[in-house]
Amino acid sequence: MRVAELARQVGVRPDTVRYYERAGLLAPPPRTSSGYRQYPSSAADRILFIRDCQRLGLTLREISSLLAVRDTGECPCEPAEELLQRHIAEIDAEMARLARLRADLVEMVGTDCSPLCPPVGTEGR
Repeated sequence: MRVAELARQVGVRPDTVRYYERAGLLAPPPRTSSGYRQYPSSAADRILFIRDCQRLGLTLREISSLLAVRDTGECPCEPAEELLQRHIAEIDAEMARLARLRADLVEMVGTDCSPLCPPVGTEGR
């Protein structure tokens, strides 16, 4: 199938398909005599896998390593689990940081700053 048909089938833009090819996530497909890319039907499954990995927060580099394992015919579950555990730890750390920030902001909102502020209308005098 041509790039536009493949893109439509998996719900991405044709530029995304071309980008995945340039990034090495999709093998360059054979071309027709007029130069059009002719993707195999398996490319759709691969793009869906890539998109699902991105939704999980994996980088293209991480996805590439998972695809390399997948291409060997072995189950990518173990490498995927390690990556996902690492991402869970990163999310937990970010959530803790945001909770501290939220607490600081709540404290600032509850602080009476009137002794520090000039009366309204007296600014610039």
